[in-house]
Amino acid sequence: MPAAFWAAAAVIVETYLLFPAVVAVRARLRPRPHRTAAISPTVSVVIAARDEAAVIGAKLESVLASDYPCDRLQVVVASDGSTDATAAEVRSVGPPVHLVELGPVGKAAALNAALARATGEVVVFTDANSRFDRSTLAALVRPFADPDVGGVAGDQRYLPPDAGGDEAGTATGERRYWDLDRMLKVAESRAGNVISATGALYAVRRELVGEVPVGVTDDFATSTGVIAQGARLVFAPDAVVWEPVAGSPRAEMARKVRVMTRGLQGVVLRRALLDPRRHGFYAYQLLHHKVLRRVMGAPLGITAVAGALSWRRGRTYRAATVAQAGLYGLALVGLARPASRMGRTRPCGLAAYFAMVNGAGLVAAANVVRGRRIEQWAPERTPTTEDAR
Repeated sequence: MPAAFWAAAAVIVETYLLFPAVVAVRARLRPRPHRTAAISPTVSVVIAARDEAAVIGAKLESVLASDYPCDRLQVVVASDGSTDATAAEVRSVGPPVHLVELGPVGKAAALNAALARATGEVVVFTDANSRFDRSTLAALVRPFADPDVGGVAGDQRYLPPDAGGDEAGTATGERRYWDLDRMLKVAESRAGNVISATGALYAVRRELVGEVPVGVTDDFATSTGVIAQGARLVFAPDAVVWEPVAGSPRAEMARKVRVMTRGLQGVVLRRALLDPRRHGFYAYQLLHHKVLRRVMGAPLGITAVAGALSWRRGRTYRAATVAQAGLYGLALVGLARPASRMGRTRPCGLAAYFAMVNGAGLVAAANVVRGRRIEQWAPERTPTTEDAR
């Protein structure tokens, strides 16, 4: 039991502490800056939407209000078998917005259909429920002034809670997680490449965009395709996109299982990127961020069980057992009663989100091992007050 405890603890420390430290130190000691400039390439904004009538109008409004030359902008929305008024909302806007109306073909096929209509030098991928700032597009394309840059990841941020509204505690945990992830992306980009982009916002040179594969996270597969082709994928922290924070823990858990399952399938697809002989430090980043962090539930469980069974062997095991019991106790409150006064506190919110992410990672890993693929799903949206107007 002590051997199992220390082996698992070493994996946890290496993944959660040493890896970010190494990335930060490398960014400081071996920076690799890229050029930026105020440029205006032709841009195609591509959106896949299924039953997004509640949000697609505001989305398109934010894109068209961008401080970007209108004659350099195209927007293509692929309606993936929508049964609500999504298509009508898109059709009512008119040029430069174009609608591709499809049956329920799945997100990958919808994106591929939209890409067939895209004519821009740069393709911008974004979610239907996110909102642009006026400067988002201009900031997103600036790094393309460097010919070595093939893709740019935008900065996903969460809308503030409605005035007087109550957020689930897990929402606090999710906000803090993305704050940490943002700092990591800045360091990764400063020294070379970010690991991948978020589907909320990213851009790729048109010639580097391949067919979107089925059964994997499309943003991971498309953005890492940039690195697979020898170009850089950098982070633009001033290219901001806003999204509502997740709703209930149950809905968010289901979403994370889906995203992580498809994400791990994406790693299998891009497994050549894990070879350090060809991709150097990036392979180390990819292994830690997209593989080890997804299966951290296993070493966490081992330390919990082994620590408890080694209770009499010393204070270290007792302290670890008490600490984990406290962590999961807070998580239980945050998950079972997310809207309660205690469930909305920061400790409960952070613990609940931590437990939820690691639980989802284990389920996703099991899905991949069993060969279970997730290719189609219906989005679950909780419209904001503004969305419902």
